[in-house]
Amino acid sequence: MAPTSKAGTALAALREDLAGEVLTPDDPDYDEARTVFNAMVDRRPAVIARCESEADVVTAVRFARDLDLPVAVRGGGHSVAGMSLNDGGVVVDMRRMNEVTVHPGAKAVRVAGGALMSHLDRACQPYDLATTGGRVSTTGVAGFVLGGGSGWLDRDFGLAVDNLLGVDLVTADGSTVTATAEDSPELFWALHGGGGNFGVATSLTLRLHELPRFAMCLLLYPPESGPEVLRAYRDLVEAAGPELSGGVIYMTGPPEPFVPEHLVGTLLAGALVTYAGAEEDLREQVRPLLALEHVAEVLTAIPYADLQCMMDDPPGMRNYWSAEYLTGLPDALVDVFCARASGMPVPTGTQHVMFPLGGAIASGPAEFPVPYRDSPWAVHPFAVWADPAEDDRCRQWVKDVRADVLPWSTGAVYLNFTGDEGPQRVAAGLGEQNLARLGAVKRQYDPDNVFRFNHNIKPG
Repeated sequence: MAPTSKAGTALAALREDLAGEVLTPDDPDYDEARTVFNAMVDRRPAVIARCESEADVVTAVRFARDLDLPVAVRGGGHSVAGMSLNDGGVVVDMRRMNEVTVHPGAKAVRVAGGALMSHLDRACQPYDLATTGGRVSTTGVAGFVLGGGSGWLDRDFGLAVDNLLGVDLVTADGSTVTATAEDSPELFWALHGGGGNFGVATSLTLRLHELPRFAMCLLLYPPESGPEVLRAYRDLVEAAGPELSGGVIYMTGPPEPFVPEHLVGTLLAGALVTYAGAEEDLREQVRPLLALEHVAEVLTAIPYADLQCMMDDPPGMRNYWSAEYLTGLPDALVDVFCARASGMPVPTGTQHVMFPLGGAIASGPAEFPVPYRDSPWAVHPFAVWADPAEDDRCRQWVKDVRADVLPWSTGAVYLNFTGDEGPQRVAAGLGEQNLARLGAVKRQYDPDNVFRFNHNIKPG
């Protein structure tokens, strides 16, 4: 750490040079600015730089380097491990950089580094265009995409990184670089799953796809029907085209008009079917699920951007999640998965999810560092609760789900679904065979591991 006099002079210069706002612990907006999605995360950075442009990001990174301060990067702040904050360092906060520019003729969109999924989806909706996004509207686009990117449209349109056309990056020395398949191709390869290890993504360009119609079906069942529901859902998805996706989700009955009042706050099994097509076609496809006795039903055409908001979690909740990617979904695994639902923390926002994969995920580019793309199913225990006294119970439930399904795990994992689970899990999320190559890219662009508040890749 630099002497106080140097630090004070540098901070005064940062306040002068930054077009955005600079916050320190004495500022009234500081506590609000350091609040992230996961209420379990309570970190106190020395400086929060609310950047408004790429030039601001350059200034903030150079300030941190001059004072030898660690750097965290905040877009959506949605990481379950709170990777967009640090203690005693600098946070490059890009939430004010949320512009989205759609180029409908080229079927491409340019997204600023601080944009949320809601910004992206709402901007594309008027053109009947979309790309693979996260499953909630509050996720930051940059972190989501660079970490791989799995969502309701991935079976049809591929993972988010499969649609990545270019990235503008501020590197660890405050330089700027544009990475595409033609320019800086090795860096571009590393950004397909390597996350924020190589710099601050100030903008991304993504491929868009036509999505003129979209529909969804949500059916809720008594929890004891879960195994029958999951088997029917598995058979439906495995016979369907890639335009059909969704998941089987054990959840607490939400206080919504379509849920009978006596079931609100109780454990329910749900089947969510998303469909890139017409409502009447979806109704025909989900007949096997409709034939099972259910307690609530919603089947409707819906704008894709509206669906993206349906599963948003309320702010201020405590979170712990993980995932395992699976070799298949045999009946024995169906029973194991459903049995673990009986121990779910209820009533909370916790969800016990089985996602279908395949389709365009499996057929996407094999060269990128996303080793989980050949898994046909993924389990995602997602614990959300309010009471700190429940911390141990909720975290243990997530760990128990993982332990239950390990006999069917491929070992690979989508890192955006995990927190800080150690270097072995990072290797599982990137592929052991890719680590040396990723480490070489890290060494070129961030030899001092300045950007280490992430699923970290050590400089090779």
